[in-house]
Amino acid sequence: MKTCFKCGVEKPLTDFYKHKEMADGHLGKCKECACRDVRTNRKDKVEYYREHDKQRLQTDPRRLAAIKAYQQTEAGKASLNKSKRKWEGANWVKKGASTMVVNAVRDGRLYKPDDCSECGGTPNRLHGHHDDYASPLDVRWLCSRCHYAWHEEHGVAKNG
Repeated sequence: MKTCFKCGVEKPLTDFYKHKEMADGHLGKCKECACRDVRTNRKDKVEYYREHDKQRLQTDPRRLAAIKAYQQTEAGKASLNKSKRKWEGANWVKKGASTMVVNAVRDGRLYKPDDCSECGGTPNRLHGHHDDYASPLDVRWLCSRCHYAWHEEHGVAKNG
């Protein structure tokens, strides 16, 4: 038995997280109090943890491997398709413009260069960037790095 220093209730050792640096090998506060503290801390610092979680998701090899494995499952594929349909429904103007660009390139009505119009690099895949979605075939061909940088600087395009 051990007494939690937060709530003052005496509880069995199984109600305390293990902690090898403590004298008895268990944390001084019970699991219930520890969980409450974590929830309160995340709630109080919500912006910090959003950014932290975002960075962790993009850089942690274990998380990336888990995401990739999940995306190969039937549930993962269904979730991705649902997410795509939701985006397309909410962004029908962007989806329409994208489809028009793909069709125009395929039909030879729009020329797609080999180099990025900003940095001149020759990436594997160029993005057709729209400054204004009201002119769907007026695109600027950018590599992913330049496209991301453009949106970081300018935000979203007009009418989109």
